[in-house]
Amino acid sequence: MAATQKIAAGAVVAAVCAASLAGCTSGSEGTKGGVPGPQKEKPAQAAPKSPVRLIGDGSTAYTGAQPHLPRPERLKPGQKPPQFVVFSWDGAGEDGQRLFSHFRKVAKANNATMTYFLSGVYMLPEDKRDQYRPPQHSPGRSDIGFNDVEGIADTVEQLRGAWLEGNEIGTHFNGHFCGKGGGVGEWSVEEWKDEIAQAKQFVKSWKTNTGMDKAAPLPFDYDKELIGARTPCLEGRANFMQAARELGFRYDTSGVNNQVWPKKKEGLWDLSMQLVPFPGRTFEQLTMDYNFMVNQSGTTSQGDPDKYAFWGDQMRDGLLQGFQRAYDGNRAPLIIGNHFESWNGGTYMRAVEEVIETVCNKPEVRCVSFRQLADWLDAQDPQVLQKLTTLGVGEAPRQGWAAFLSDRPAPAPKGVPGAPAARQ
Repeated sequence: MAATQKIAAGAVVAAVCAASLAGCTSGSEGTKGGVPGPQKEKPAQAAPKSPVRLIGDGSTAYTGAQPHLPRPERLKPGQKPPQFVVFSWDGAGEDGQRLFSHFRKVAKANNATMTYFLSGVYMLPEDKRDQYRPPQHSPGRSDIGFNDVEGIADTVEQLRGAWLEGNEIGTHFNGHFCGKGGGVGEWSVEEWKDEIAQAKQFVKSWKTNTGMDKAAPLPFDYDKELIGARTPCLEGRANFMQAARELGFRYDTSGVNNQVWPKKKEGLWDLSMQLVPFPGRTFEQLTMDYNFMVNQSGTTSQGDPDKYAFWGDQMRDGLLQGFQRAYDGNRAPLIIGNHFESWNGGTYMRAVEEVIETVCNKPEVRCVSFRQLADWLDAQDPQVLQKLTTLGVGEAPRQGWAAFLSDRPAPAPKGVPGAPAARQ
């Protein structure tokens, strides 16, 4: 991190600009062009050359259109929908486990992009903790702690590289308060708005709070980048969604759903996690590492080591059964949530990695971020989406996809996602 801080500010800004315009990464490894492979979308137009525009203290910057975002297109009459899979990470940050950087490499190797839900307090050093004023709690309180300057520098490096690779940076808010006594489930709409404003502010002022004024900025405007979230412990969703809608968010993923096509709820795409088979059990399980853990080892994150391999295989196989059920059936997007944690010996991280390697390179599969999924949904004819929602869990159209979606969709209005590109 020290080497990064010694680079002249002007050189760093120029480097960020060049990287964003050319679609480069922040590391030494070459990319695979974002998310090509099985994707059939037309590639996005190259970002216009424009100078970096620093925002505020220079912690963030506008650097042009995000690289590696495919342009969504409407389904053609009779066309089978692609199989979307979303891998997302709650409380994303880089610590000594180096899981953020590891899964960036896994994603690039398997034609995937993901969503990283950043916890705002991971951008706030411990000695500045009193800047955080959580709703219904005293200043400086956080159930997940804060960070140090080295950890913030490491996290910034990962966020910068992830965004330049086409990944999405969302939010997991700040103090992660759950349950009674001031938990997020008890917050008002206005308290949610305050929490969101603080999460944004910590991202937009990490340079001032750490003294790393010569470091490269994050190459995005967080006020525009932030379009969705997952609430801590999946609590407080109703009031959060009202606040999110008023703030211009586009989706929420804080609920529990079956493997069916998403609908809009209160103006937001409901991209909830889903229930999938739980091998060897009589009930289905939520697509999140924490929930598998609780039903395997209870609330302890370090259970019987002799069961680690079995527990990881159980999660992997459950996710794969859920994937196959959708892939061969209704093609509903599969939504998966995780944490950068080494619970039960890291067995869930191993399971998720094996799922990524198995599904993301299959024909007609697109492993995407929530932003990319929302873009695609917005590009579709609403009548086509409505028809897709009539399919049950694992239900493929009896007459086949060509007949099921044979009606010609309404043309997309000019200027919206999915519309024909304007001629130059």
